[in-house]
Amino acid sequence: MAEIELRAFASLQQLFKQQGWNIPCNVTIPEEGTTGRQLAKQLNIPESSLEAVFINGVAYGLDQHIKPGDRVGLVPPGLPSIYRVHLGFYSKDSRKRS
Repeated sequence: MAEIELRAFASLQQLFKQQGWNIPCNVTIPEEGTTGRQLAKQLNIPESSLEAVFINGVAYGLDQHIKPGDRVGLVPPGLPSIYRVHLGFYSKDSRKRS
């Protein structure tokens, strides 16, 4: 098993507080990695509570691969447009990770 550093944005920060998780927190993932969708399932976060994931500072859709050692942020739907522009995404599938 390996770890990632996980953060939450906006309303998801409240969920982290309810669970007693620090922001950021270290989360164990499989050595082969995971996806945002799988990570949400692992953490019992409803998929409907997520719109995008940030991986090392870049926004991606929920099916993007997350590797051990990545810095990951969870983004809920409904983030106001000014923040969406500032954070670099307009829709959850607008960018691809190379």
